[in-house]
Amino acid sequence: MRAPVCHLVLKRLIDLIGSSVGLLLLSPLAMAIAVAIWLTDRGSVLFRQERAGLNGKPFVMYKFRTMKEGSESGTVVCGDPRITSAGRLLRTSSLDEIPQLINVLKGEMSLVGPRPDRPSHAEGYSERVRGRLKMKPGIMGLAQLHHGRRLTWEERYEYDLEYVERFTIWLDLRITLASVFLARMFQREG
Repeated sequence: MRAPVCHLVLKRLIDLIGSSVGLLLLSPLAMAIAVAIWLTDRGSVLFRQERAGLNGKPFVMYKFRTMKEGSESGTVVCGDPRITSAGRLLRTSSLDEIPQLINVLKGEMSLVGPRPDRPSHAEGYSERVRGRLKMKPGIMGLAQLHHGRRLTWEERYEYDLEYVERFTIWLDLRITLASVFLARMFQREG
């Protein structure tokens, strides 16, 4: 199912406003994070990695660097020694995702959508799973509301496909509000 053009235009407008406001409001925090990363492990503040975007088109996604300079990315396990002390906090709070607002502003990502995979993973998708590439990847998505990191890849892809099939602006709003509520809940528990 293809989303109506008016919904996609409104989604882009929301992305532009949301990412602009987010970057403006979060810039003091982002500066503090950048300084903390640099002081903890001198080197690049940003991590850049190629990801598969809309229709599988590759783009460079930005995150705050959470691993020691020169570490090869890959599977990260609990207690991974490559993760810096600042990186642990950034990962558990998801603050490492703030630079992705730049990707949203550039039109490579959306605030809400399936999380982007690496192109090598996307090349191996079944025809059915390729359906998740029909929408721009997002910072937050339906799978993340269902314990995203604890899900198998197949379960994540099912939630992503459900999102693509059911997409409406109202669904995006519900995912955004639920994500904010969950983030606040975890802050209170932590």
